[in-house]
Amino acid sequence: MPPFEAKPFRRTGTASSSLGEHFGAIYRSKLPKHPFLLFGLPFIIVMVAGSFALTPATALRYERYDRKVQQLGREEAMELGLKGADGEEGIKRNSRRRIIGSEKEEYYRLMAKDLDNWEQRRVQRFQGEPDGRL
Repeated sequence: MPPFEAKPFRRTGTASSSLGEHFGAIYRSKLPKHPFLLFGLPFIIVMVAGSFALTPATALRYERYDRKVQQLGREEAMELGLKGADGEEGIKRNSRRRIIGSEKEEYYRLMAKDLDNWEQRRVQRFQGEPDGRL
C-alpha cells in the first residue's frame, strides 16, 4: 500500500460546474470581509422590489372585490333603499332615524350632547337568563 492515496488534490469537473463553483468559492471567501454588501444589501433590495411588484397584484385583488360587491341589480337596490338605475330613490326600510339638515348641523347636534354626566345602568334581563352576578 502506497503511503499516499491516488486521489487527486483538486477535483476536475465539467466546465459548467466549475464556473458555478468558481463564483461560489469567490463569494464564500469575500462574504466574511463584506457581509452587508454581499448578504444584507441584496436581501433588502429583494424585499423592496418584492413590495413594489406585489402592490399592483394587491390593488387588483381589492378592485375585483369592489366590482363584485358593487354589482347590484335594480331590484336589490330598491330593496336596500338605494337609488335605482333611473335615479329614483327607493323606500328606506329599517332606517332608525332620518338625518335632517346638513352634515355640519348633525355634527354640531351630536357634539352638543353632554358626555361627561352619565349613569351606568344594568340592562333588564329576560326571565331565567343569567345576569353575570355571582
